[in-house]
Amino acid sequence: MWTYHPDLLAQPVPRYTSYPTAADFGELEEGTIERAIAGAVGDVSLYLHIPFCEKICFYCGCNTGASGKRARVETYLAALHQELATVASLLPQGAQVRRIAFGGGSPNAIEPQEFLALVDALHAHFPLYDPEWSIELDPRSLTPEWSHVARTAGITRASMGVQTFAPHCQKAIGREQSTAMICRSIDWLRSGGVTSLNFDLMYGLPQQTAEDLAESLEYTRKLGADRVAVFGYAHVPHLVPRQTMIPEDALPGAEARFAMAGQAHDVLTGHGYEAIGFDHFALPHDSMAKVTRAGALRRNFQGFTDDPADVLIGMGSSAISGFPGLFAQNDKHNGRYRTLSAEGRLSANHGFARSAEDALRGGVIEALLCRSEADLPARLLGEVQERLAPFTARGLAKLSGSRLQITHDGLPYARVIASLFDAYRAVTQRRFSSAI
Repeated sequence: MWTYHPDLLAQPVPRYTSYPTAADFGELEEGTIERAIAGAVGDVSLYLHIPFCEKICFYCGCNTGASGKRARVETYLAALHQELATVASLLPQGAQVRRIAFGGGSPNAIEPQEFLALVDALHAHFPLYDPEWSIELDPRSLTPEWSHVARTAGITRASMGVQTFAPHCQKAIGREQSTAMICRSIDWLRSGGVTSLNFDLMYGLPQQTAEDLAESLEYTRKLGADRVAVFGYAHVPHLVPRQTMIPEDALPGAEARFAMAGQAHDVLTGHGYEAIGFDHFALPHDSMAKVTRAGALRRNFQGFTDDPADVLIGMGSSAISGFPGLFAQNDKHNGRYRTLSAEGRLSANHGFARSAEDALRGGVIEALLCRSEADLPARLLGEVQERLAPFTARGLAKLSGSRLQITHDGLPYARVIASLFDAYRAVTQRRFSSAI
């Protein structure tokens, strides 16, 4: 079990799905995203954001809304179709789309035929090179038809928002879904051709105990999830108003959260899962475990990934695109997004043009989170050596010349150690999630 050092976890830090982080984004010059897409070469990945759910969970910080108003869903999908065509018209010859992911929200909040229409549009507009298809799903709104959708579209990877199997925790976070509902969802997805199935689980939930988490972990491994992501619930009601439905005094304390993170790590690795970074796990046969063993794990806006592409184009409101020298985010406001897209214009006017210094620091942060080690340029080593001392002194990190390693005991401190190389944290005062 990991050792709890509260002084080292006191400061909230970013999850570092990018560097600089989205908190550091600002206005981009007009035409920036268009030039970036036009300059894309080689392998390209696509992400489509569906900002709708049938039911909105209290804990969720995603850009999503209720799907009950059909007119709103239909006009959004029309705008998304137009954006697909606009982006595809900008891609140069030679670009090759090899990965396509649907997220949200819940992509299965739209009708199966609407989803397949998006798939058809992707085939019609983009240079697809036998791509891998993945999707995020909500078991509560999954129907048998989605098995056919998965097989028709060629979806082989799916992620289900399970969060917890404990009924009282589900009720407290507004996500009630029976074990039978989750089991039937698994059956539909497996029969539809999904070979890599991820469960999203959470710790630090209201009224959650170690026993509740143990039960969820036991169900997860018995139900055969190929991958597991175990996230700590981030309670930030000042940023996510719907979280006011969750009373703060019902949440486990910091030490209990830390113990739960260690419990998840020990249980899953003790039952054959391999640790992927600091909060993901995969069975040995899964591609995520394979790239981790090969030292090729990456991190992007979708979290840890086995995707080697340097270009990720996000489409849909709030979706973020990543290029070697640029991050660009679409307008978060669905109405403005729909208006701009309908005019054949891209809405990504917010983001960050990365400098060589940003790329250097981002590479160190990614290496630490993905491989638990990084070679430090002398300048960065001198900059952080004093602040590293509390971690090296307690055996959480090891410094050998210019090589920094995060030890096994230091895994829960990985984000904090990575944040030492973040040049923007002293500038941006936005509150982030708990470090563990």
